[in-house]
Amino acid sequence: MFGIILGLIVLMVLAYLGWSIIWVAPIAAGVVALTGGLDLLDAYTNTYMGGFVDFAKQWFPVFMLGAIFGKLMEDTGMAKSVAVALTKVIGTDRAILGVLVSAAVLTYGGVSLFVVVFAVYPLALTLFREANITRRLIPPTVALGAFTFTMGGLPGSPQIQNLIPTDYFGTTAMAAPIMGIGASIVMAVGGYLYLRWREKKVTAAGEGYTEPKDNKIVDTGGDAPHFFLSVLPLLVVLITLNVLGWHIIVALLSGIVLIMLLNLTKFKGFVKAINSGAGGSVTAIINTSAAVGFGTVVQAVPGFGRLTELLMGIRGNPLISEAVAVNLLAGATGSASGGMGIALEALGSRYYEIAQETGIDVEAFHRIASLSAGGLDALPHNGAVLTLLTITGMTHKDSYKDIFVVAVLIPIVSVAVAILLASIGLY
Repeated sequence: MFGIILGLIVLMVLAYLGWSIIWVAPIAAGVVALTGGLDLLDAYTNTYMGGFVDFAKQWFPVFMLGAIFGKLMEDTGMAKSVAVALTKVIGTDRAILGVLVSAAVLTYGGVSLFVVVFAVYPLALTLFREANITRRLIPPTVALGAFTFTMGGLPGSPQIQNLIPTDYFGTTAMAAPIMGIGASIVMAVGGYLYLRWREKKVTAAGEGYTEPKDNKIVDTGGDAPHFFLSVLPLLVVLITLNVLGWHIIVALLSGIVLIMLLNLTKFKGFVKAINSGAGGSVTAIINTSAAVGFGTVVQAVPGFGRLTELLMGIRGNPLISEAVAVNLLAGATGSASGGMGIALEALGSRYYEIAQETGIDVEAFHRIASLSAGGLDALPHNGAVLTLLTITGMTHKDSYKDIFVVAVLIPIVSVAVAILLASIGLY
């Protein structure tokens, strides 16, 4: 137990200091292996790399196609078109709501979280400038739209955080819709009301919009396609995945093909976009696989049995122990998908058995896993948070307090709401 805790501390501290999890995870796994009495070399070459390779083998196609889909949406101007059209409907006087909805629609349509940041940032600058709102509220606004309810709350989301549980529970992306929608309302409404309160507070204190020092605005360049054409690929991914029941790989491929067919005049840029998306997906899958590899070593040491007993021994609804396990591991790894992968690889089969024994719908375990992955994952060392702050030119001191509220605190509250719904039989 001490070795597992020490390994988690090493992982969190080094990741927080900015060290890459690609090589931090094996170090932390080494600490766990040594204190757990495992042979160090065998623990790395067999146990660690076994978990690493298994996860990559299973999920790399989804990571790659999702990144390519998002990059094509960005480079063709379709992502920009969707964001601008939504903002026109909402109005520039509601800048926070415009950025929030734009990020949410793109994320729910299958665009990668990282790509959403690039696509929405230029729009956010324009809206916040016109509304005279401080730029330090841009990161939490984008985080609320992209990192919370559309990632693992709304049923049907094609994001990886909503797909991983399907393998362990035999469910679909639409699992437990009432729980998902209820939790999503808490996150979306609660986060928006908080950000509006913060807007009024900082504005009353005399703080308004200031131009970025370098004034570099990321833009897609060229004319953006019409909104109705731009939204079609997003709808195709959602409909083929959730209505027609196609595999996520086929759904994403359908979206990619449609983007290219609707933008044949921009075919010269397709190869560059596809190369860029595919290249970016490699880093994402390796980071997540590294975290899962660490979890595989944790499972192999004797202390893990005791840890399992503690988690399973949490009194009350078994959904609570699942929420705690996924949240803690997502926080330790700084990765929603990585933390969930570790937790479900270790405990997924046991939770499935509990579902059969207790009569709790297995879909409830799916939804709680997806929701819980989006809580403590957004601690300061999270890769998406670091990317968001870098792109927007903000620091942790500037914006992290507000990111914490909308992407950590409120999502954890939403998990409690989802568990409450499940406890009264509303799945």
